[in-house]
Amino acid sequence: MSKKHPIIAVTGSSGAGTSTVKDAFEHMFRREGLTPAVIEGDSFHRYDRAAMKAKVAETEAAGDMNFSHFGPEANEFGKLAELFKTYGETGGGKRRLYLHSEEEAAAYDGLTPGQFTPWEDLPQGTDLMFYEGLHGSVKNDEVDMPSHVDLKIGVVPVINLEWIQKIHRDTSQRGYSSEAVMDTIMRRMHDYVHYIVPQFQHSDINFQRVPVVDTSDPIIARDIPTPDESVVVIRFRKPENMPSGVDFPFLLQMIPHSFMSRRNTIVVPGGKMGFAMELILTPILRAMMDARG
Repeated sequence: MSKKHPIIAVTGSSGAGTSTVKDAFEHMFRREGLTPAVIEGDSFHRYDRAAMKAKVAETEAAGDMNFSHFGPEANEFGKLAELFKTYGETGGGKRRLYLHSEEEAAAYDGLTPGQFTPWEDLPQGTDLMFYEGLHGSVKNDEVDMPSHVDLKIGVVPVINLEWIQKIHRDTSQRGYSSEAVMDTIMRRMHDYVHYIVPQFQHSDINFQRVPVVDTSDPIIARDIPTPDESVVVIRFRKPENMPSGVDFPFLLQMIPHSFMSRRNTIVVPGGKMGFAMELILTPILRAMMDARG
């Protein structure tokens, strides 16, 4: 960890809704006049799209049905941990981008969607690092991401909701069949249990969206539950250790229909998730910047 070069890591699996947290932070960075070094978790995959497809086929032919983007074999955990360490010490490091679409690839001659851009130095003079991806809090015998991260945020919808969001996104935006998406979900399950879920014990704050409509069969669900059909459970691992503390009475007053379910947990209406994030995270962000001196 570093007061001078702080790191915020938002961790959540595919379809979890980490983009909602990313949007909230973008609003706060703009409002506070901060320049982040943005790191996308996809850029630390080990294989590009074509190579990953070939690797999955290779491992399945060898009888391994669990090879996935969630596990260590498909990712550069060591390089990500080294980036966190280097940034905390110097404010520098190297990153690359993963090109998801034709629009993103258009800015890079000779590259197509599914490929990586070359490694390059981070911009000079950033105020903090902001990571959003799958593995911001991985801890095992080889790496210890949490030790380098100043604020760890987990985004963890209940599992059926996560599946519904992934199925709808991949079928409507990426052209996959629901059967193909479910095959991917099942192939990832071993790594999900062993490498995604354990990260949330290290989170300083977890945001978990819980639908209040029936999601018992995610495969046949026609619609993603709307924010107003959900509540968000916000758990602070150690509220007293937050850089600015946590003013629960203030949050309860500011967010109508919110309530405390445990001494370190507040529940808010789903439609107020973005608002709650900014109320909670803005004073934490300001305290981190003040600590930089």
